[in-house]
Amino acid sequence: MSAENNTRCSVVDKTFTSVFLPSVYVIVFFIGVISNCWGLRRLLAKWTTIGYIKVFVLNLGIADLLYVITLPFLVCYYAMGEKWIFGHAFCKITRFCFNLNLYGSIGFLTCISVYRYLGIVHPMKVMGRIRVCHSVIISVITWVLVVAQIVPDFYFNKSDQNSTACYDTTSNDEIYEYLPYSIGWTITGFCIPLLVILVCYGHVAFVLTNRKMPSVNSLMKQRCLKLIAILTVLFVVCFIPYHVLRNLNLKTRVLQIEGECNDAFNHIYVSYQVSRGLACLNSAMNPLVYLVINDKVIIKMNVLSRRARRSLGHLSARNYTAVDVQVVRYHPRRDDSLLKTDNVQA
Repeated sequence: MSAENNTRCSVVDKTFTSVFLPSVYVIVFFIGVISNCWGLRRLLAKWTTIGYIKVFVLNLGIADLLYVITLPFLVCYYAMGEKWIFGHAFCKITRFCFNLNLYGSIGFLTCISVYRYLGIVHPMKVMGRIRVCHSVIISVITWVLVVAQIVPDFYFNKSDQNSTACYDTTSNDEIYEYLPYSIGWTITGFCIPLLVILVCYGHVAFVLTNRKMPSVNSLMKQRCLKLIAILTVLFVVCFIPYHVLRNLNLKTRVLQIEGECNDAFNHIYVSYQVSRGLACLNSAMNPLVYLVINDKVIIKMNVLSRRARRSLGHLSARNYTAVDVQVVRYHPRRDDSLLKTDNVQA
């Protein structure tokens, strides 16, 4: 391969990253802090009456907050042209928090899906058998499995020697070992949970839309279908692009080290940075799950929606009446012939 191709391949434009990621991180930080604090406050205020699914939502909120508090440091890092000034140890902690949030979210969303599946498709089998303590035990197991998948990431370098970088994956020196780890991580941490969610919610959606279930009221059906829609959006927007492009980007780095060159490599890199921003949005979108499963919040939102529609209806009626009055008052100023003409046209 020519020296020209090697030079062209070795240059990756990182200007987009230094502009795009800080902007996304700032937005997610403010939305994530406000929405997750609000959700956790609502849950903790009613801790004595907390349901078994809300245990998983509580863990979702904790995972989100652990990540969003690290975003200001990442904003500083990318805004400074990828110069990490907070030490190698904190770099690894920051990357750990992102992975903990990402795979913790996937894990607990999977738990919620399984619980919804059991409650809708097999209500008689699980009625009275599932308690809060079971949800707590499952939550602990989920955290253990998530951490077990993330811990190996600690052993990979996050920066080159004498470098101020803080890689989200690893340096080129260990890229050959990291790629198979990333693929295996994708299978166990994403593909398997995704398959479980698709099976559970596919069955739930079929039951709710094709079978009369007197034991499930219309509100429950609406909530379940909305939850299916939210989880579908979360996986399609936040999770699928990230996992596909992360492994593609790692593969292109391996190919570049081996001397191969392709113009698509830079496009894959830019697309991967976009997918990282989308994965970050997960922390701001997870509180939507709380809105869907919370009865009182839904009832209040429906009441406010009905009030708003009634107010708009009254306002439209008053505006229409006011227009009629103005027309009636205006007609006497005209001559009789014009008034008759208007009446005929009306």
